[in-house]
Amino acid sequence: MKRRDFITLVGGAAVAWPLAAGAQQRERMRRIGVLMWQSADDPDAPGRISAFAQGLQELGWIIGMNVQIDYRWGAGDLDRFRKYAVELVALAPDVIIASAGSIVGALQQVSRTVPIVFVMTIDPVGSGFVASLARPASNATGFTAWEFSLGGKWLELLKEIAPAVTRVAVIRDPAVPAGSGGFAAIQTVAPSLGVELTPIGVRDAAEIERGIAGFARGSADGLIMVGPPSSVAHRDLIIALAAQHRLPAVYPAIYFVRAGGLISYGPEPTDQYRRAAGYVDRILKGEKPADLPVQAPTKYETGLNLKAARALGLAVPNTLLVAADKVI
Repeated sequence: MKRRDFITLVGGAAVAWPLAAGAQQRERMRRIGVLMWQSADDPDAPGRISAFAQGLQELGWIIGMNVQIDYRWGAGDLDRFRKYAVELVALAPDVIIASAGSIVGALQQVSRTVPIVFVMTIDPVGSGFVASLARPASNATGFTAWEFSLGGKWLELLKEIAPAVTRVAVIRDPAVPAGSGGFAAIQTVAPSLGVELTPIGVRDAAEIERGIAGFARGSADGLIMVGPPSSVAHRDLIIALAAQHRLPAVYPAIYFVRAGGLISYGPEPTDQYRRAAGYVDRILKGEKPADLPVQAPTKYETGLNLKAARALGLAVPNTLLVAADKVI
């Protein structure tokens, strides 16, 4: 998506088109809040916003004509999530899109009545956002990111592309379910694969640098990143450190591979934003989040960066080349 088109899409979200007339003019303008975990200049953001807007348009919602969208950009900062949650609720939207579990929590601290549709959210039941997947019974519903068991898949991928690895650092935020639950899932698989794990925190860039530098010792080391916003916000740093210390690394999403990471496996995010438009449509037409079941991902993708593999001296197995959805 071209930058000019993206700016037009976001900037025009809060401006009514002057050409609207007749029944469209008389129809009440509906309002959607969107709180993104990324920064506005994140290269991965335009695709997600575009997928959501296109999904709305296919259902008859035209930005600037019968719906306006208020965007806020959290840049992976929990304090910003809380600040923008207050701002968006104060705008009295008909529904809010929350792009991460920590954002859902921030929004529900402000309001338990404003409808929320979340995407890429881990363990919404364990986090207390919904009562159950089938019957949320709250003001929130949406789409989960991945099950904790996916952590085992990441470790298996790491051993497949770098069989000599016996020590693995896991970058995670222990304060959120994605971090604690994801690390626990990797722990259950590690003994069977002969791997020793070391957790590394993500409170700030300095902690990440110290953790990776202190961990890396030699050719038997590897890295897995468990991806809540607090760690994803530092993805460029983590990818650079993995390359610097020659650590084969597995990431939770394809955009890490596009940025230079070695290999990734996880749900395809733009699909969730497109599907979220369907839930927003149903809520705008009168249905309640409490009655809409939480849905799991339907599309997963494997990404592989051959340049990163060559730099690490890794011979990529043909099985991985065949299985990869995107090869860079």
